[in-house]
Amino acid sequence: MRSPLAAQVHAQLSSGGFHSGADLARRLGVTRSAIWKAVRLLKGLGLAVQAVRNRGYRLAAPCEPLDPEQIRAALRRAVREHIRRIEVVWSLASTNAALLERTDVPRGTADVLLAEHQSAGRGRRGRTWLAPLGGAICLSLGWSFPEVPRDLAALGLAVGVCARRALGEQCRESIQLKWPNDLTIADRKLGGILIEMRAESGGPAYVVIGLGINVALGKRMREQVQATGTLPTDLEAAGADPAPRNAIAADLVSEIVAGLARFQREGLRPFIEEWKQSDALRGRPISVHSGEATTRGVARGIDASGALLVETPHGLRKLISGEVSVRPRA
Repeated sequence: MRSPLAAQVHAQLSSGGFHSGADLARRLGVTRSAIWKAVRLLKGLGLAVQAVRNRGYRLAAPCEPLDPEQIRAALRRAVREHIRRIEVVWSLASTNAALLERTDVPRGTADVLLAEHQSAGRGRRGRTWLAPLGGAICLSLGWSFPEVPRDLAALGLAVGVCARRALGEQCRESIQLKWPNDLTIADRKLGGILIEMRAESGGPAYVVIGLGINVALGKRMREQVQATGTLPTDLEAAGADPAPRNAIAADLVSEIVAGLARFQREGLRPFIEEWKQSDALRGRPISVHSGEATTRGVARGIDASGALLVETPHGLRKLISGEVSVRPRA
């Protein structure tokens, strides 16, 4: 299928430099008015496009369009055989929702779906995930376990370790893991993980792992995210090069697929020490909100099953779900 005009304009601008409206119209076989409308749409989706009289349009910063062939080529060789399909779509409601509809993913293989734009991207607890066009990676990976693995409830912790490994070498600042499913840098959110599943008792389990990573948010999107009550950061602010998004996506897929194969065999155990070393909450006063209940105390890490340990005035509590906020020290 022919890509939407906005996607084609985005691809043209990604080569760098100025592109006049007339040149773009001629190359793409449309009118200059159509180009102007496409650029306006790109700006509305969060892409920073500069328009200069008598010079044309250009991107304010490099922005590599996502490309399935580039991502596949950059995967580790041992991982490629476990990938059935890699797809990139211009826009859809939710990559997680789209993969959850599939019922034919063979066991031990993965389908990978990325979107340049999500109209209804989802975070944990029903929240909306905000991501600017070209400034984030919105990725979902569907994987079929032959049977429900042990520690399945802690899969998000293992995926967090895998994502940290994939991104850590590119960042000047240390990435930490905030229980249960966030990646943070200096208490600012870099990314989040959303895991949804379809399982049968004693039978196969199909999981969809959604991963949103802030690559280069830009001032406008940073302010929008902060207005929702979340302090954001991105790879660019952490010293990483935000331009090669396909390589970043390939690193994430490679680490996660390799981690899933190991999680299938061994559960959380091979990931737990690395998670503890990266724990963003350990030793800090926190509040954990779960439904109508709130638990206050000091975070004491996680146990062997991935439950959060909280030291309260009434003793040590184990929590398996909840929304965590850090409280100021007395």
